[in-house]
Amino acid sequence: MIRSKIAGMGFYVPANVVTNDDLSKRVNTTDEWIKERTGISERRFFVPEEDTNFGMGVKAATIALDKAGLTPQDIDLIVYATLSPDYYFPGSGVLLQRAMPFRNIAAIDLRAQCSGFIYGLSVADQFIRSGMYKNILLVGAEIHSTGLDFSDAGRHVAVIFGDGAGAAVLSAIETNEEKPEGILSTHLHSNGEFAEQLAIIYPASAKLDKFDSKNMEAGGGYFPVMNGSFVFKHAVTYMPEVVMEALNANGYTPADIDCLVPHQANARITAAMREKMGLPEEKVISNIHKYGNTTAASIPIAMCEALEQGKIKKGDLVCLTSFGSGFTWASALIRWV
Repeated sequence: MIRSKIAGMGFYVPANVVTNDDLSKRVNTTDEWIKERTGISERRFFVPEEDTNFGMGVKAATIALDKAGLTPQDIDLIVYATLSPDYYFPGSGVLLQRAMPFRNIAAIDLRAQCSGFIYGLSVADQFIRSGMYKNILLVGAEIHSTGLDFSDAGRHVAVIFGDGAGAAVLSAIETNEEKPEGILSTHLHSNGEFAEQLAIIYPASAKLDKFDSKNMEAGGGYFPVMNGSFVFKHAVTYMPEVVMEALNANGYTPADIDCLVPHQANARITAAMREKMGLPEEKVISNIHKYGNTTAASIPIAMCEALEQGKIKKGDLVCLTSFGSGFTWASALIRWV
């Protein structure tokens, strides 16, 4: 029985640490206000002339490949998840492909926002299960800091996001059908009814004024908008539900989880989900205080740190879950190999 395993992971965050006190000099906020609402103490912003979206992906991918004991020549497919690509087009996947000594393999760019890494994991997993590919590189990378509204109108969003990249190498394995290992299942959902509750509207292809300078002013359409309480309510409902979907599909209960890695959206969301699931704090990974919300990069960054700290070990049952703009939400259940 062919399944896929995560053979290696890596992450990269820019050297530029931006604390809450640093932000308070740019926007009307305080360290206390940010911590109380998000749990974030600091985040990383890219270094101009040094960091790019795909460049951060290269650094994360290089580490992941080394951990997997593979080279770019061994990779059959690139899956690249981001909502902040280097260019309007082409996607960042081909820029990564150009920057490293890959063969002329396919590069799929995927936009599922905060669910991007799990969506990408599912895509890669299906290609491997089908037998089409043996080794796939999955990257989640974001540069948010250049697109945030630091006016009073946008401060509740601007304080949340950070920049960074994470990568995983998925490889084919043969596993016992009665006691399967690797990625057991993935579960993906969306509901576009609430798309505008968390969105960046411009530049929009169906708008004749899509490059009008007024849209770049504070509160304009080039900046993210978010109905925070509305997003919170849906996140704390759907994330536990999709975790239970994964557990039920594989005959497990929350008590069987050794490590839960949620998308790092907000410390209050993580805490509410943990309480709903009845999980002890030590089984739920939270590093949002250091990096903020890095969207498609948040889960792989959190997984890398969990691996480094010994919180994910061979044989562990690991669950990933996310919720984000779209709305999209997802989960993956993994028996760690």
